[in-house]
Amino acid sequence: MAGHTIETFAPAKLNLSLRVLARETTGYHQIETLFCALELADEIAISRTAGGVSLAVDPPTDRPGAAPDLGPIEGNLAYRAAALFLQEAPLDGGVHIRLVKRIPAGAGLGGGSSDAAAVLRALNELRSKPIPEHALLELGSRLGSDVPFFITGAPLALAWGRGERIAPLPPLAPAPVVLAVPPERVATADAYAAFTAEGAPSPMVVRIPASWSDIANLAHNDFEGTVFSSHPRLGAVRAMLEDAGANIARLTGTGSVVFGLFGDAAGAAAAADRITGAYPDIDTIVTQTRTSG
Repeated sequence: MAGHTIETFAPAKLNLSLRVLARETTGYHQIETLFCALELADEIAISRTAGGVSLAVDPPTDRPGAAPDLGPIEGNLAYRAAALFLQEAPLDGGVHIRLVKRIPAGAGLGGGSSDAAAVLRALNELRSKPIPEHALLELGSRLGSDVPFFITGAPLALAWGRGERIAPLPPLAPAPVVLAVPPERVATADAYAAFTAEGAPSPMVVRIPASWSDIANLAHNDFEGTVFSSHPRLGAVRAMLEDAGANIARLTGTGSVVFGLFGDAAGAAAAADRITGAYPDIDTIVTQTRTSG
C-alpha cells in the first residue's frame, strides 16, 4: 500500500444461466443465475485525500481517446460505493478513485457493479478490514444485485434471491470467450418490464457443474425472447456464434452483449472476425474466463 494507494482490478462477468423466478410484492423479481468472472477488467486505484470522495474516469492507455461518458459522477457505482463505505467506517480524510474503464457500460457485463465491489474491498483493506465479509456483502447488496458476487472474488458462483445469496463454486479450466458488443443498449428496467415467461421452465442448477459440458446443458437466459424480439440482430449474432463452434452462446444479463464460449483461442478469434465482417458496427472483445479472484 505504498503512498496510501491501493490498485486493483474489477472483472467483467457473464450470466451463464439466468432464470427469472417469482415477483415480490416490492416489485423486484427473484432470480437464479450462474455467474462467471472474466479476465476483461476495469482498473481501479484508490488514494487517501484530505477529504470527500472524488472520481476520475480514464480510457485505457492502449485505447487512447476521450474518457467514456458514464453520466454524473455522483451516480457512478464506484463513487456511491466509496460514499456508502465512509458512512459505515469513516476515514480520517477522504478518497480519490481513478477508474480506467475497459468493460463496456450498460451491456450486461456488470462493470459498474464490479467497480463498486472493488472499491468496497479496497477501502476495507485500506482500513485494515473494519467491516467483516458478511457485512461487506450486505453493504454491496444495497448498491446492486450483482455486487455481492464480485465482493466474494469467486470466479464461478451460483446466486439466487435478488442475487445477494451466493454459493461460490469450484473454478473450471480457462475458456476463450468472444463478446459481441453492439451499439444499442437494453435498459434493465425495460427488460424486466417487458418480460413474460414463455414455454417450458428453464433448467435449474441442481448440482455443482464439473465441466463446461455440464454448464452447456444448463445455459439459458430467460430474457432472450424479450430482448431478441426487440433487437433481432442480437439473436442473429448468437446464431453466428453457435455456427462458428461456440460451446455456449447466450445473451448475458439483460443484454445487450451476446457471448460465445469456445474450446480454443483460434476458434474464438475466427468467430470474432466473422461477426465484425457481418456487422461492422458491433465491437468484438476476445477474453477468457477467470480461474481465481
